[in-house]
Amino acid sequence: MTWQLRRLPVCASTERELDRWLAQRQSRGLVADPLLTTRLAVQARRQRFGHGQQGRPWLSPPGGLWLSAAFPWAGGVAESASLGLAVAVGLAQQLEALGLAVQLKWPNDLLVHQRKLAGLLPRLRLRGSRIRWAQVGVGLNGCNRVPLGAISVAEALGPARSHPQARPERLRGRVLAALDWASAHADQPELVRAAAEARLWRPEPGWRHGGEAWEVLGLHTDGRLRLARGGREIALQRQF
Repeated sequence: MTWQLRRLPVCASTERELDRWLAQRQSRGLVADPLLTTRLAVQARRQRFGHGQQGRPWLSPPGGLWLSAAFPWAGGVAESASLGLAVAVGLAQQLEALGLAVQLKWPNDLLVHQRKLAGLLPRLRLRGSRIRWAQVGVGLNGCNRVPLGAISVAEALGPARSHPQARPERLRGRVLAALDWASAHADQPELVRAAAEARLWRPEPGWRHGGEAWEVLGLHTDGRLRLARGGREIALQRQF
């Protein structure tokens, strides 16, 4: 199944543009229920009001890959793989093919050298307990300038800011391939969980929660983070 892609020079947010596109298709009866029958993606050269988890602003200058996508997601909520974990694994694999050592910082970030390379905004569109489609926003630093604590693909690959593999047009293919991988493995939650857990960032001296340091045990198949402290175990849920 091929992707339908809209490329924009600038927009407020690719998420808003994708929502508008989906609404237009629904008004014309082009979106099937419960699954989207085509794969849609919106890419912008620059976003003016990009955002990540819990509405936090995401700087989106030219040179990065700023994209939002909607695509099929098989199964029901209870039995399918975690969308966020699946996309993170798919994108990690694509970046590892470039020679980068990628870690997953729960819940939605990818790290290289413990610096933020990419952020994900995954959401399942539901009708009751039925999944209509998956929707994911991706922000990936390519050859753009990045804020303190972040890193770009170009910097991670070497000193040249214009590294050809870091250009947005190259990264777009890798991101779409990552989403294809995630969609293809929606019905394999344990495979996705194990692949994500193998890349899970485990900070020292522990994960800070409630003002205390907790040991990171791993992940649940639904994407929750497993923590332990003093014989207690808890699981943190993603917050959007």
